Amino acid sequence: MDRVSSASNVFPTGRDDITGQFGLIWQVLKEPLIVPALKLLVVVCLGMSIMLFIERVYMGIVIVFVKLFGKNPNKMYKWEPMKDDIEVGNSAYPMVLVQIPMYNEKEVYQLSIGAACGLSWPSDRIIIQVLDDSTDPAIKSLVELECQRWASKGINIKYEIRDNRKGYKAGALKEGMKHSYVKQCDYVAIFDADFQPEPNYLWRTIPFLVHNPEIALVQARWKFVNSDECLMTRMQEMSLDYHFTVEQEVGSATYAFFGFNGTAGVWRISAVNEAGGWKDRTTVEDMDLAVRASLKGWKFVYVGDLKVKNELPSTFKAYRYQQHRWSCGPANLFKKMAIEIVKNKKVSLWKKCYVIYSFFFVRKIVAHIVTFVFYCVVLPSTVLVPEVSVPKWGAVYIPSIVTLLNAVGTPRSLHLMVFWILFENVMSLHRTKATFIGLLEIGRVNEWVVTEKLGDALKGKLPAKATKKPRIRIRERLHFLELCAGAYLFFCGCYDFAFGKNRYYIFLFLQSIAFFIAAFGYIGTFVPYS
Repeated sequence: MDRVSSASNVFPTGRDDITGQFGLIWQVLKEPLIVPALKLLVVVCLGMSIMLFIERVYMGIVIVFVKLFGKNPNKMYKWEPMKDDIEVGNSAYPMVLVQIPMYNEKEVYQLSIGAACGLSWPSDRIIIQVLDDSTDPAIKSLVELECQRWASKGINIKYEIRDNRKGYKAGALKEGMKHSYVKQCDYVAIFDADFQPEPNYLWRTIPFLVHNPEIALVQARWKFVNSDECLMTRMQEMSLDYHFTVEQEVGSATYAFFGFNGTAGVWRISAVNEAGGWKDRTTVEDMDLAVRASLKGWKFVYVGDLKVKNELPSTFKAYRYQQHRWSCGPANLFKKMAIEIVKNKKVSLWKKCYVIYSFFFVRKIVAHIVTFVFYCVVLPSTVLVPEVSVPKWGAVYIPSIVTLLNAVGTPRSLHLMVFWILFENVMSLHRTKATFIGLLEIGRVNEWVVTEKLGDALKGKLPAKATKKPRIRIRERLHFLELCAGAYLFFCGCYDFAFGKNRYYIFLFLQSIAFFIAAFGYIGTFVPYS
């Protein structure tokens, strides 16, 4: 027994050996490398937090002034209702093209085509153009039949297809503008396949363009028809409501510039042509066109009280793809256009600063990076490295104020603020990754995956499948990055609870749970596999 005991002391177990080696490596690297690196990251993240904080406070102040002093589009620009002219008849009304780009939109194509055909405007002064890039022959046939059905009712509707998907949406819109009948049109309204404009949409928007020759774009607000479908759609509503209520409103009221949302807007065709038309160099062709048109001196108007119904992505898979495109594209566009914006001589210095610093750098890059790196990497790491600390104003006060300012757009969801914070931190992982992909132009930089729309499909499937347990494909539902992030945060939470003094463990445990929920796919609407 003594010999065995002494042997075990001389030869430690493999696990103890590995643990000891890891601890030794940690101590060797900690002082000279890890501590200085973490201190630097804290300083950088605090700097970015201050930038984001100033941006949010600035926009908050501006939006208060806009609301108090009634600086709305109708007062800033000339707006008069369109009137009949007995002498010239309908020729007094401008010719309007309505474009509906779509790709395998089986669930929603009837809604969008029906809404576009229901727009109130002189029938001989409007052309509905359905740009169908569908690769499914069955869906293609259904869309074509729907167009023929409306054409039989006297609607001037064109069904256009092409033999490839080059340029994706930008390519389809560009091809659509090449048709001979478009030459007679003055303005083009664009609606994605799940958007349903009200009949008076053109009566509300076209007068801005008719009476103000300096205006290139009139953008309406989105209204989400499925925001109450699940908790994930409620979280999306909170983020997008801030974008429309504050960001778009402030941009329109101060610099007459904001990012075109890609849909629910009307463009002056001459402005589109002067800006160089649609380009497919990034996955945000809408923002690309808006920036180029703005650099030509054109102005934009945002009409916040004009709302167009649309659908939020309700499956986690669809939302992740959408957020990749929305984060990667702007970063990539910023890289491509930063020098061009600086060298531009048609717009003021203040407007160039606004576009480069506020619109691009802070909102499209800093906001994504600081959310993930600071709150999901740096802050948890300070638990393991007590030599590095984060001041309370940076860890608590600034993020609390920024969160409150973000929440003003959706007062009805204030009670969901904690869930929104956790959800946004989870999504910041993908947004940060996509932002770096866009800046470095690597990997999936030009990946374009059309956001899946469910329409009424799920409503029709659920009753029939309610009694059956759906088959779960683990590979499709398990997300490795979220799993790793959740494991790291949970480990940091346990360490803080046992040995730390920061008392971050409540946040760390909650955030790790949020990452685990996302990692195993238990977020959003679950669509049973057929």
